[in-house]
Amino acid sequence: MVYSTEVKGMCPVHQGVHHGAAPIPEEAKWVKSREIKDISGYTHGIGWCAPQQGGCKLSLNVKDGIIQEALVETIGCSGMTHSAAMAAEILPGLTLLEALNTDLVCDAINTAMRELFLQIVYGRTQSAFSEGGLVIGAGLEDLGKGARSMVGTTYGTLEKGPRYLELTEGYITDLALDENDEIIGYKFVNFGKMMDFIKAGMSPADALLKASGQYGRVADAVRMIDPRKE
Repeated sequence: MVYSTEVKGMCPVHQGVHHGAAPIPEEAKWVKSREIKDISGYTHGIGWCAPQQGGCKLSLNVKDGIIQEALVETIGCSGMTHSAAMAAEILPGLTLLEALNTDLVCDAINTAMRELFLQIVYGRTQSAFSEGGLVIGAGLEDLGKGARSMVGTTYGTLEKGPRYLELTEGYITDLALDENDEIIGYKFVNFGKMMDFIKAGMSPADALLKASGQYGRVADAVRMIDPRKE
């Protein structure tokens, strides 16, 4: 360690008020984190690219500073989806600090990593008060049955009004309108469930029917429209 002449000439003064790192909640424990291996938790980070053409939701399950599980969800950019495929290979096995300083190919994923890092090192995690944290595989539970991201896609114009295209339940096939042409419900297809039925041996036609549903006052509709064509 090299000290300047000015510092060498100073007398020592004891640091009496320094009591170490503030404890943070980690998996039902209060931890004073001094090294990266002191960090554990499951949480999410949201990121965006510089031109803001797309976004990423990154979910990591970290145990003793090492990423054990990564869920990368992206929207809005075709290149980002392929970058997500690479990030899913890169992240597991890295320490949290390595991941922060690794090029995850896409700006949005890198930004999500930064935001997630800030949450997890300050104890703002989904598993902060869960004893032992969340099991490896919790990321898949976020996706639900069919293992598909929950996507909301809606569109509207002043001239023609709103269109619901995809919501949590799935792909919107029909919008239910009342006598004022206001939306009062919709019909949908859950693609995740449909594909599970087909993989289990069901015919595509039967799988489509079984994975279909409706929400709202569909029975009261004056008419139904296809939101993509009508």
